[in-house]
Amino acid sequence: MSYIDKINNAYEYINNILPCRPQIGVVLGTGLGTLADHIENKVIIEYNSVPDFPVSTVEGHAGRFIFGDMEGKKVLAMQGRFHYYEGYSMKEVTLPIRVMKKLGIGMLILSNACGGLNKAFSAGDIMIIKDHINLIGDNPLIGANLSEFGPRFPDMSQTYDHELIELCKKIASRLNIKVHEGIYTAVSGPNYETKAELNMLIVAGSDAVGMSTVPEAIVARHCGIKILGLSCITDMAIPDALVPLSHEEVVRVAEMAKPKFVSLVKEFIKEVNIHESL
Repeated sequence: MSYIDKINNAYEYINNILPCRPQIGVVLGTGLGTLADHIENKVIIEYNSVPDFPVSTVEGHAGRFIFGDMEGKKVLAMQGRFHYYEGYSMKEVTLPIRVMKKLGIGMLILSNACGGLNKAFSAGDIMIIKDHINLIGDNPLIGANLSEFGPRFPDMSQTYDHELIELCKKIASRLNIKVHEGIYTAVSGPNYETKAELNMLIVAGSDAVGMSTVPEAIVARHCGIKILGLSCITDMAIPDALVPLSHEEVVRVAEMAKPKFVSLVKEFIKEVNIHESL
């Protein structure tokens, strides 16, 4: 079965269930899935019920779509994502983004839990992604171009939408939520980085490091979807002050940061002008 067939099969299944077209897509990272609790008039679709769809295998990722109303907008949230380190190909990791594009989404909020590399950050802070570095060692656009979605050589100089970033910053200021702007670097994982690797990332200009988001951002940009990226800093990955880290600790800190993350995203969804952003 071709990749396009898999996209179409998943799209047709989900489209037959949804009562109307979604406007905004949200990908919820580790420990941040409870934003979906604030969606009203829910329609829940388990990933394992969708034809030719991957399944989440990581703790903190529920593994389902939740569609409904949030702050006057039609939202389709992914409560759990897929990662390259789970053994999925980059095309499998990003298949949901293609499906969401076909469903009608023109704007995507990508969130993640990650390690902070900038000494001005603290665990529990939120970083707005202004740019990224792909060090996963693979790219979801490798292979035949899906011309029905976008060009062979898509521009990535403005992957994260400037207007969405500015709106998010204004809302954060009004809500008295401290946010940073920074560069997110994606690595393959699943191990956490060595001190030498962290030093390299800092020298390269990285403010945060994680194992997701960038593949989805590349594909969303290829599809012409506008992107807002939000990172929850769950630990400080400063090489000269490094302490052993566990996934459980990442989830714990993400849970602590949840209230301000939820407040920020809900208010952003309320205020963003869909028609201008598409």
